[in-house]
Amino acid sequence: MEKPSGFDFWKTKLKSAKYVVAPMVDQSELPWRMLSRRYGAELCYTPMFHAALFSKDTIYRNESLKICEEDHPLIVQFCANDPEILLKAARLAEPYCEAIDINLGCPQSIAKKGHYGAFLQDEWELLEKMVSVCNRELKVPITCKIRRFDSVDKTVEYAKMLEKAGCQLLTVHGRTREQKGPLTGLADWSYIKAVKENVKIPVFANGNIQYLSDVDNCIKETNVEGVMTAEGNLHNPALFRGINPSIWDMSLEYLDLAEKYPCAMSAVRGHVFKICHHALQVHVDIRDQVAAARNVDEFKFWVHKLKEACQTDVEKYTINPEEWKSKLPLPYWICQPYVRPDPEAEVNPEKKAARERMHLKRTAEIKNLPTEGLSKKRLKRLLKNPNKKFDTARQVYVMCTNSNIKCGNPRNMKCPFEYCKPCCMEKTRKEILDCTGHNFLVKTKADRRKALSETNENTNSTTTNVDETVTGNKSACFSNNTTNILHTSDDTALQKNNEFT
Repeated sequence: MEKPSGFDFWKTKLKSAKYVVAPMVDQSELPWRMLSRRYGAELCYTPMFHAALFSKDTIYRNESLKICEEDHPLIVQFCANDPEILLKAARLAEPYCEAIDINLGCPQSIAKKGHYGAFLQDEWELLEKMVSVCNRELKVPITCKIRRFDSVDKTVEYAKMLEKAGCQLLTVHGRTREQKGPLTGLADWSYIKAVKENVKIPVFANGNIQYLSDVDNCIKETNVEGVMTAEGNLHNPALFRGINPSIWDMSLEYLDLAEKYPCAMSAVRGHVFKICHHALQVHVDIRDQVAAARNVDEFKFWVHKLKEACQTDVEKYTINPEEWKSKLPLPYWICQPYVRPDPEAEVNPEKKAARERMHLKRTAEIKNLPTEGLSKKRLKRLLKNPNKKFDTARQVYVMCTNSNIKCGNPRNMKCPFEYCKPCCMEKTRKEILDCTGHNFLVKTKADRRKALSETNENTNSTTTNVDETVTGNKSACFSNNTTNILHTSDDTALQKNNEFT
């Protein structure tokens, strides 16, 4: 059966999805996707997975890709820079999703170091090969998420190249890869509109989505098939319903789902901080407690405490909302977007002076330290701990020697097989071996189980023999007693007969 492509794929497999939750590292995990679907999301992406780790590390794969029956339609996103590794990872994920997406839009420094995301957008030959191989070999369609170039023409040419290579759906972020952090700024929808007008596949728009009205305006302006949001969804998961619930209602509903579908506490903490961002700026004492929470119950406890702390302000607002003064569009206990401060806007003089004093103090302290060969990060550590010693010699890693796969991990120097941890784990489990370097005691545990089983068999055998002996003795005793009774009865009868005679 031929797999659907283009608009047929969008209509049949993705059910003409218009409201889309973006792939977010450590944030678009299963419980968050389920919460977003409750409030109108029609399509969700998984967090970005590292293709190399996903393809060879079973533990990483099992911990990363968690889904349930209701978690569809779903697109799994990978970052990669090698067509074969991407294909191997995608084949492992394709039974659980409607499509595979290639991350070509991540602008973060880790993407630059790892050579993936938006830092591949100048390597068109490599990208064409990655997309075409996946389009040809996979059973599900391949999609891409990109950022724009400075030039409209180059952005359109880029999109057409990916379409020709086999991309079946394109998400276009209206920012360049340089627009991040304090310099994020606004996304330019005109680039997205230009791409939409020049390709023949479905297009999703991404950027500047904070309210439901933004979704409608974006579709009207760009004529795209769907709109994707990330930060807007994180601060208000009910965005696609056009409502603004209280922060505690959303937080507690999410925490209930996190109990039903367990996930990393780092993801839970991140979501509580995002939803309650504005309130935690007011109630700083509770913010510190939320940061220290270690499980779902503790998060629930502090969300209830935050609700109690907000009640005085809630009552004031209820009595006279016109007198409520705030720089936010809504009261701080209501889910609403977070707007990054303009880097060119006037800075609070007190905060600016405090930062300058701290900078001068740190500069003076650093001058008294042995700075030769140390980075800024290590200098900061040295300020906290003056006795700390750093080995400035660059460590040379010896790579894993597993010849069965193309493994790029450094090996454990104590491993007797000269393998990395994932490869060693697989070898010891398959061949029933021990590795003292990684502390994998597969053979030892197997021998213990075998010895315990033999001991139990011997014990059962001994018990059976004892039971047979006891049963035999009892039978012998019963036979002797019966014989004695019969003899006694005969003697008594003979005596009585003699007396009668």
